[in-house]
Amino acid sequence: MNYTRVGTVLHEIGMVSEATLRGVLDDLADEANTAVDHYSAACALESFGVAVRVHADDVDCLDRGYESLLVTAAEIAGDTVIISNVRLVEGDDDVEESRLDRLEFERNGIRVSIVAEHYADDYFDHAAACEAIAATTHDDDSRSWRIVDFERAPNRGYDTVMALATPEQAQALQEHLGFTLT
Repeated sequence: MNYTRVGTVLHEIGMVSEATLRGVLDDLADEANTAVDHYSAACALESFGVAVRVHADDVDCLDRGYESLLVTAAEIAGDTVIISNVRLVEGDDDVEESRLDRLEFERNGIRVSIVAEHYADDYFDHAAACEAIAATTHDDDSRSWRIVDFERAPNRGYDTVMALATPEQAQALQEHLGFTLT
């Protein structure tokens, strides 16, 4: 698999325009046709503007990290939902080497609060991040945020990749690229 194949499938199933396809492939230049593993192909969805990656490695600042994820997800969803006032409220109690915080933000002016368990001050709670990203689409949108599952090697850390797709597009990504979207 290579980036050209990923982009071509995305274009064929209506997830990216011809201009986006060409722009990303031009930016990749010689790497566009280089063989990549399944994880790299999944991460490429972000480059094509149809996915968000929740990083598994450390981030500089959790507050700004969560805000960046939500802003990016809202943009991908067409800014049909207004996300504002993103903040992380630190919990008082440590629970077995972790801290229970609250990820709070406003979605179209309505406060949303999600429990986020942090084992360190510079790592995302992937479940909380994914739940928050899912809130960035309009209720009438036929697309939804789905976790992209891909082939994994043992003992390796992976980012969580979330793609915005219709049920038909999710099925096509599985058929043509081997991704399972849940």
